[in-house]
Amino acid sequence: MPGTRKLGRTTAHRTAMLRGMVTFLFQNGKIETTVTRAKEVSSMAEKMITIASFVTDEDVCKKLFDEIAPKYADVNGGYTRITKIGPRRGDAAEMAIIELV
Repeated sequence: MPGTRKLGRTTAHRTAMLRGMVTFLFQNGKIETTVTRAKEVSSMAEKMITIASFVTDEDVCKKLFDEIAPKYADVNGGYTRITKIGPRRGDAAEMAIIELV
């Protein structure tokens, strides 16, 4: 169920972090993060492409409406791809790349 992972943060911190990550994903097309964060960002990004809110940057919001959403107009989901890339060197956290398909 999306939105049930707490990620070791308070609600406000978690919301702000995910909001920033979704904005960065739309701005750059892909980001590298841990697998659990990637899963949360993926579910939020899917919703944002569908309903388009929650984005903090005006330029990214414009890009979302003008470029990203029309590209996925005839698709019913599956806008993102998560690729696992192995453990992080410092703490062995499982890392992944999330990108727009």
